[in-house]
Order: sequence, then C-alpha cells, then structure tokens
Amino acid sequence: MKKIIFAILALFLFSGCTQMYNSNEVDLYQTNGIYTYEKGKITDVRYVRIRDDGSGTMIGALVGTVLGSMFGNGKGNVLTTLAGGLTGAYVGNQVDKANGEELYIHLDDGRDIVTIVKGVNFGIGEMVRVVFNGNKILRVEHY
Repeated sequence: MKKIIFAILALFLFSGCTQMYNSNEVDLYQTNGIYTYEKGKITDVRYVRIRDDGSGTMIGALVGTVLGSMFGNGKGNVLTTLAGGLTGAYVGNQVDKANGEELYIHLDDGRDIVTIVKGVNFGIGEMVRVVFNGNKILRVEHY
C-alpha cells in the first residue's frame, strides 16, 4: 500500500514539471527589463506541431523507472523497471509535444511579421499585442 501511495505522490510531484502553455507566467530573466510592444491584426494562421526538446522524454523515463522499480520481485522487478522506464519515456515525449500556431500578423506600424506560438487559441482578424525584446518576440497576447 505504501508503494502505491508513493507512486501517486510521485506522479503529482513530477506532473508539475511539464510546461504550461499560454499561461500568464514569465521567466525570471524577463523581470525588470524594458520591452516594447506593437499592436496588430492576425491575417493568417497555420497550425503546427512543436517537437519535444527531449526534456519530457527524460523526465518521463526517470519517473517511469522509479515507479516501475517499486513493483515485482527478482526478475519481475527488472521487467517492471524496464517497462516503467520505456512507458514513461513514451508518455513524457507525447505530453511535452505542443500544438502551436504560426501567426501572420500585420502590425499597426505597417510591418508584416510571422511568429510561432505554443497553444492554439488565435484566430484570423483578431487584434493582438506583440511584445518585443529588441528583435526577439517574447510573446503574443490577445488585445
């Protein structure tokens, strides 16, 4: 029973490691900076799939291996550890993939830009605010 409770707690602990897309969170390095923004209108949207950078696979394999090692005895333990690691790697890879959108935006200053954002919630004709750090786009927000 203790193993099952520990396994459930580990799942909740490591589930916080996946990225939250389209949240209001910002990275620590983005604080106390001066950024510019432009308003614009989305002229086209193309749906894309963003590949896993490997972190989801690694975390999934680690969690799966730990959880799998808690079950079975002798050779059965080796098999559950191996199965847990492989299953965790697959699940972690699938969870960390993200749907995304390639946004074509006509800015109010006359420029046309293209950017890729994680998540799927922008539409053609929608007004957006594009936040820049120099020439780099930090985020696209609904306006």
